[in-house]
Amino acid sequence: MATNPMHQFNVHRIGPEIKLGNLDISFTNASLFMVISSLTILILFFIGTRKKSIIPTKVQLLAELSFTFISKMINDTAGSKAKPYFAFIFSLFMFVLFCNMLGMIPYSFTVTSHIIVTFILASFIFVGVTIIGFVKHGLSYLKLFVPAGVPIILLPLIVVIEIISYLSRPISLSVRLFANMMAGHTMLKVFGGFVISLGLIGGWLPLSFSVALTGLEILVAFLQAYVFAILTCIYLNDALNLHH
Repeated sequence: MATNPMHQFNVHRIGPEIKLGNLDISFTNASLFMVISSLTILILFFIGTRKKSIIPTKVQLLAELSFTFISKMINDTAGSKAKPYFAFIFSLFMFVLFCNMLGMIPYSFTVTSHIIVTFILASFIFVGVTIIGFVKHGLSYLKLFVPAGVPIILLPLIVVIEIISYLSRPISLSVRLFANMMAGHTMLKVFGGFVISLGLIGGWLPLSFSVALTGLEILVAFLQAYVFAILTCIYLNDALNLHH
């Protein structure tokens, strides 16, 4: 009997139940893989930066490339004013990337396939960027919703559209990541089920699709982390430079 492909997204409690009033804050498999992702990042950069050499090791090279990649991305999209926020964007990119990549390991758990996780991350970014915008520009930040050169007769409509677009940022940011990760893993599970049910003779075709999809999913895992980070930079650019 084929396994339900959606079972891989089930959240299970690990250890005893922990309650804070009516709120269940028990440690789960989702919590476990967030911790594993964070520890993996810390270990990687601890090893990569512990002994710096002119001829870098593979781990040091990976750490340096990651640093350079994010630094260039921030500079290209948000400018020099965004440099103080490098640590946050770098941490965000690496966390999403490692959660995505670790979810590719068989029998692991993909944290970013849950909308609650991606929405909390996106909401934190949205609130933070909004606060930065008002701190930097005061009420002038509201000019973001009034594009320059718009005819007066169209201004009310454009302002409403701009506000809706702005408020939808955390939704679009979170759904994009969640939907891509869930869809990809579901397809992998479905084709994996076909391989098992069809056996050695008939299973070669779905097995070929599974191998191709796995390669594609690894690429998607990186691209979704990149898109999540670069959109954060774009939103930060709006808050810092107030382009309108």
